Amino acid sequence: MTRWIARLAWVLPILFVGLSAHQARVAYDLHTTKTQGTAATAEVQDVKVSNRTQVTYDYVSIRVPMPDGSVLTRERLSLPHGIVPALKEKETLQVRVTKGGSRSIVVTEPIKATPVVDTQIRIAGINGLMSLGAALLFGLAIWFWNWSLRREGDPAERGVTEPDPDHPARQVVR
Repeated sequence: MTRWIARLAWVLPILFVGLSAHQARVAYDLHTTKTQGTAATAEVQDVKVSNRTQVTYDYVSIRVPMPDGSVLTRERLSLPHGIVPALKEKETLQVRVTKGGSRSIVVTEPIKATPVVDTQIRIAGINGLMSLGAALLFGLAIWFWNWSLRREGDPAERGVTEPDPDHPARQVVR
């Protein structure tokens, strides 16, 4: 049973590698929209700021009139908790828009000279690196665990032939 669990544990580093790849893709998509998107000014419709940092679902709803006359509306554009309070008092935001991308609208409005999208790219990159580090750490630990089980067997079953009658757990305290 222990060997079966040790082999099944490989799912954990695989999930961390998948999470790392996802975050790398998010960072790439944000960067692509930032560099190749059309600049526009969005009208802020609604801003939701939670008062608790444990609740990380802060968002802004925006309406973007495009240069070609069309209007894009984005309900609940999720943003990091530390950024949204600075955007709360704004009526318009500078954005970049691409049609059909997975991250089709990014906020380029600067907060203390740093565009919001740059902060999002850094967060996604850091999340990806932490996930990759976790995958390597858990992968190494699981590899060592499987190697130890193959080489030396299960430590719970090593050298035990019968119960030890003198073991302190078998002593009766009076």
